[in-house]
Amino acid sequence: MTSHATTDGTPSITNGRATEPTEVGSHATATAPVFESLSVLDLFKIGIGPSSSHTVGPMRAALDFIGQADASGRFDEIVRLRVDLLGSLGATGSGHGTDTAIMLGLSGLAPDTVETPQITATLEQIRAAGELSLGGRLTVPFDEAKVFVFRPLTVRREHPNALRITAYDASDDTIASAGYYSIGGGFVMRHDEGDVLSPVPAPAEQLHPVAHPFTHGDELVARCRETGMSVAELMLENETAWRPREQTIAQLERIWEVMQECVAHGIETPGVLPGGLDVKRRSKEWHAKLLDRDAAPKQGRPDLLEGMEWVNLYALAVNEENAAGARVVTAPTNGAAGIIPAVMHYADRFANCVDDELSWQVRFLLVAGAIGIIIKSNASISGAEVGCQGEVGSACAMAAGGFAAVLGATPEQIENAAEIGIEHNLGLTCDPIKGLVQIPCIERNAMASVKAINAARMAKQGDGTHYVSLDTAVETMRRTGADMSDKYKETALGGLAVAYIEC
Repeated sequence: MTSHATTDGTPSITNGRATEPTEVGSHATATAPVFESLSVLDLFKIGIGPSSSHTVGPMRAALDFIGQADASGRFDEIVRLRVDLLGSLGATGSGHGTDTAIMLGLSGLAPDTVETPQITATLEQIRAAGELSLGGRLTVPFDEAKVFVFRPLTVRREHPNALRITAYDASDDTIASAGYYSIGGGFVMRHDEGDVLSPVPAPAEQLHPVAHPFTHGDELVARCRETGMSVAELMLENETAWRPREQTIAQLERIWEVMQECVAHGIETPGVLPGGLDVKRRSKEWHAKLLDRDAAPKQGRPDLLEGMEWVNLYALAVNEENAAGARVVTAPTNGAAGIIPAVMHYADRFANCVDDELSWQVRFLLVAGAIGIIIKSNASISGAEVGCQGEVGSACAMAAGGFAAVLGATPEQIENAAEIGIEHNLGLTCDPIKGLVQIPCIERNAMASVKAINAARMAKQGDGTHYVSLDTAVETMRRTGADMSDKYKETALGGLAVAYIEC
């Protein structure tokens, strides 16, 4: 692969990737830390839309930078800020709200606790005054046009979602500077000295090693066979490595509660989504139509697929909320946040899900989390790294596995359901029109939700024996993502993003 310079010295893109060097880290490649395992609560995080990698992650990075600046011992001398957005963050950061998310983070706000009215008020105050209260402690001049530098042609080898935040004193000397990578699903790594990548925030301390470690689908099934446990039981026992059993259950119940709140708010909110495409919110109107239809007398043969329209509704409701910057749950990303809630709402309304010692909702999320751990451990959930197959494909597989579990599937059938879910999303591109998480993202979540339900039902018809394993499908997704042109990895440089402009 080669990079060619234009007449002004700016690198052009060959095969979708630019290779201009950057200053995020001092060397070509940094070393990431190795973790013993991931927690289910790493996959499901409460945050705000529209993007986990372009909104939630950068907001966390900005919040972390306050601590980095404070550690300099010269926090009160800061008079100017600069934020460089590189690669995919530079290409679609404006449409994804990366700049506004960083403004919120620099103001000391966190994505999991900030309220929607607080977001609006904070941004309005910064823009009206031309000042930002850094960490809520120090007022500094803030002109967005001068602070943010969008550099889409600067792509780091470590990850295409990179940013650097720098603080200067009155002499324009650097007080603090930190580079970050937003690696998908709200996960953030800080590029520290010695080319070490440190997670932000620091992960919860493991109290002890997980009882039943796994990073692959065949390992998960083997652990279940060895112990006689279900996938949900095994996952819950593993979670005690971080916290008591009851605390995990309570936090997963809270995740489900936020998903329900998101759907409920979505189906009651009309209007047009922000960003300039003038996309109409449809879920409120659709909800009214479905209620009227279900209340009307039935004539002729029953339509056995009417339930799918409810699935579509639930997915649209969540993703319209996400596109509007409201509160959602990363599952495992914001761009795919509607799939798992849609399937869970479908299960709640139409399926015969039986509670045992655990509610079916907690079992669903535990199993979905197990599938997500396998995918993240061996491939990626980042659209900027592997395309939409890593976001919607992963969520589809997670939802398929979770739904199969609450239908009474065996571990082998669950693995099969997840494999079907991801296999039939392989090669899916991330090509958002105008860089917004709206078209095709919103409807794509609805389509994948239906696919997940069908994948679970297909797997339930068999005994778990199948030709392509989940591990093979995940590795195929990783390789496909590596082969994919960057035009189709959340840069809005190819696919529908440019076809729309040409029309």
